[in-house]
Amino acid sequence: MNQTQTSPKVIVVGAGWAGLGSAYHLAQQGYDVTLLEAGGYPGGLVAGWKTAQGRSVEAGIHGFWYPYRNIFSLVKKLGLNPFTDWTRSSQYSPNGLEVESPIFQQEPRLPTPLGTFLYTRFKRLPLSDRLSALPLLYAVIDFDNSDEAWRRYDSVTARELFKQFGVSARLYKESFEPMLLVGLFAPGEQCSAAAALGMLYYFILAHQPDFDVVWCRGTVGEQIFRPWVEQIEQAGGRVLTQKRVSDVILQGGKATGVVCGEEVFEADAVIFSVGVTGMQKIVGSSASLRQFPEFCNLMNLSAIDVLATRLWFDRKVTVPLPSNACFGFDNTTGWTFFDLNALHDEWSHEPGSVIEADFYHANQLLPMSDADIITKVQRDLATCVPEFRQAKVIDSSVIRLSKAVTHFSPGSYPSMLPGTTSLANVFMSGDWIITRHGSWSQEKAYVTGLEAANRVIDRFGMGTSAPILPIEPDEPHIQIARSANRTMRELASSFLPPLWLP
Repeated sequence: MNQTQTSPKVIVVGAGWAGLGSAYHLAQQGYDVTLLEAGGYPGGLVAGWKTAQGRSVEAGIHGFWYPYRNIFSLVKKLGLNPFTDWTRSSQYSPNGLEVESPIFQQEPRLPTPLGTFLYTRFKRLPLSDRLSALPLLYAVIDFDNSDEAWRRYDSVTARELFKQFGVSARLYKESFEPMLLVGLFAPGEQCSAAAALGMLYYFILAHQPDFDVVWCRGTVGEQIFRPWVEQIEQAGGRVLTQKRVSDVILQGGKATGVVCGEEVFEADAVIFSVGVTGMQKIVGSSASLRQFPEFCNLMNLSAIDVLATRLWFDRKVTVPLPSNACFGFDNTTGWTFFDLNALHDEWSHEPGSVIEADFYHANQLLPMSDADIITKVQRDLATCVPEFRQAKVIDSSVIRLSKAVTHFSPGSYPSMLPGTTSLANVFMSGDWIITRHGSWSQEKAYVTGLEAANRVIDRFGMGTSAPILPIEPDEPHIQIARSANRTMRELASSFLPPLWLP
């Protein structure tokens, strides 16, 4: 649809999954959309760029899991084919290979969570430890992503939760904590139990195939975001980089403009689509927003450091599986490594191995020199795959991402914002925004971007709302268990005092 002179002006702040999602749909519906990105590239945390030598790098590798129904639908709509086939993954500790995961959708379908437990190939973890997770299923049933469930579990740490439900120390250390370190980017004692249950259920426990994953065949910036931006611009939207928002102009309880240094962009509606750290910077500089307690409360939230490295070796080293998670190498830090010769078209015929290694909750690694970081990465890689000891690093990239990803810390939920604010035409989106959709990570960011676009459409009554695919329904036995649990809770609340936990 072409814009008219009377088209409402929408300013979208932040060009990641959420912002691009909002801008794309609203531009298609005829809105006058301007997307402002503080960095030099659209894409936020998943932007890609070139080194001085012309080699592709990005701020960490991002997987696309089986439940990402809306992102997969978007990519199809854009006419793109950016993904690998479904891939298997493994997990390493300093002792060697610990776990191999199959492609779960290729295995006979079993009621959840049986398939996850039976088909995952543990190399060392005894069955007795694995069985200690069974009592935890009650918490999985009880946590239904409702506001009440979030408030009930959010003040408790994930570590406390697993201990309370009898998970063995070994199972926690060798299975659950590694999942938290690469899923929520922090150790269990620093993670909200609500976030842990939501993340584990969405990615692993809800349906047998949920842990299956594909990867981009190059950087997400090149494979998805660049053609996506082109289509936004073709629809009439503007995408402007190096535009750091410093304030919002308010009049009569509404935003009428967005300030970037000396520039002012007129607005009939504003959608914020930035991460926690970016939003805190905006609030800190904004005389307008810091009048409102809901925005000041965002300062209670925190974010986590990430370190992304890419190494080019002088020889090809055989890596058994293309995607690998690692634990036990550093206290409170998890990391992953990827065989880019197998995943990225650009490196498929490279004579030497190209490896991406990303570290989460990497506080203690960021101050190290690039040379010391690369030495450590090669040493850790060689612990997993000994052939890396003989290989020589011929080029490398080190990207430090301070306060880059959302920290779902215990007690953070009350400070998070929903998609609407007390300002009638200011909306929020991103992976840290409260939504009842149930998705996580990139899918959640994109979904909240569509939700924000739909709120703009509801406000102005122009255009068609973006279709949002719901998550796959709970399996029947989970639905029955959750319904029975809610009934028991309602009955118990009438004659028992409130309990700290279930």
